[in-house]
Amino acid sequence: MKRLKIPEIITLKEFDELLKQTKKPEHKLAFKLGFLCCLRISEVLKLQQEDVDKNRGYLYIKQAKGGKDRMVPIAKPLVKDLKYIPIKIKRRALQHAIEKIAKESINKKIHFHTLRHSGATFYLNQGMNLREVQQLLGHSRIDTTSIYTHINPSDLQNKFKGIWD
Repeated sequence: MKRLKIPEIITLKEFDELLKQTKKPEHKLAFKLGFLCCLRISEVLKLQQEDVDKNRGYLYIKQAKGGKDRMVPIAKPLVKDLKYIPIKIKRRALQHAIEKIAKESINKKIHFHTLRHSGATFYLNQGMNLREVQQLLGHSRIDTTSIYTHINPSDLQNKFKGIWD
């Protein structure tokens, strides 16, 4: 059986700090799509204006991993940045940008995919259930999504103390 590693994540506060240090609007939009909509880098770079439905409040993700299409709600903090779609940046340049800006702003070595993991974890912590996050991420199997249910050790310790105090 394949052993799954708990994904590296950043907090919303760290994400906000990273955005403050991001100068280029295309980078800012790409990072927001990664975190707020939990998109893969390939999905971000494929987005076109016709994939944005502001009236209904959805992004249409076409031919994602596994050839699947899905609809993703547009997060409110994203609306004003959608004018920068399509993002005309090469994949490697975007990877380099997130690595460089994260190192400078929050002193962490992260990858673009870290934004997706962080967004999924954020939504679970905000009360979305695993099935909803599975839908958001476009996973066909719930066990793939379950890696995001890692528990903060201090939260576990506090619950444990609550039982025994």
